[in-house]
Amino acid sequence: MHLLKNYTNSESIIAEFWGEIEHSYTHKKRYYHTLSHLDNLLAQLTAVKHKIEGWDTILFTLFYHDVVYNALKSDNEEQSAALAEKRMKQISVPDYMIRNCKNQILATKKHLTDTESDTNYFTDADLSILGENLENYMVYAQNVRKEYSVYPDPVYIPGRKKVLEHFIKMERIYKTDYFYHKFENQAKHNLQFELGRL
Repeated sequence: MHLLKNYTNSESIIAEFWGEIEHSYTHKKRYYHTLSHLDNLLAQLTAVKHKIEGWDTILFTLFYHDVVYNALKSDNEEQSAALAEKRMKQISVPDYMIRNCKNQILATKKHLTDTESDTNYFTDADLSILGENLENYMVYAQNVRKEYSVYPDPVYIPGRKKVLEHFIKMERIYKTDYFYHKFENQAKHNLQFELGRL
């Protein structure tokens, strides 16, 4: 993991940290929040790397933003941010980077416009799946349903409808012009399509 090599020479720490991340994102109950999600995020963010001010911070955010994910809990972002902080402190990452990383992870809870440009690029990339072609979007929707399989339809469907309507009613889903022009129209179409099928 090249990112960690910027902060530690310990191969054992690098192996331990990456092992923890890999174990989390390959958990058997994960269908969307997987290593493939991280790969997609990296591809989306690499396309705007020249616009990102703190690339290393964004990478820490990427790897840790869903490291804790439990469909029964509502504090996944807070738990993920706390673990990111703990690991980053272990390898003496500067405090300002840790602070920014935590803010970026917590921003994925509501995906609101932030004063920090990097945070907006990250949350937009995190929502990029909403604006993929309809076929990919529906696979995503099905995988989210699998992750929430613990909930029966009478519980899941009203909650899912609320999430979809929240995004549909937003004036802009994507805060940055790059992601707005790339995904906004298709995202609104996809969300309406799923809503109509629930």
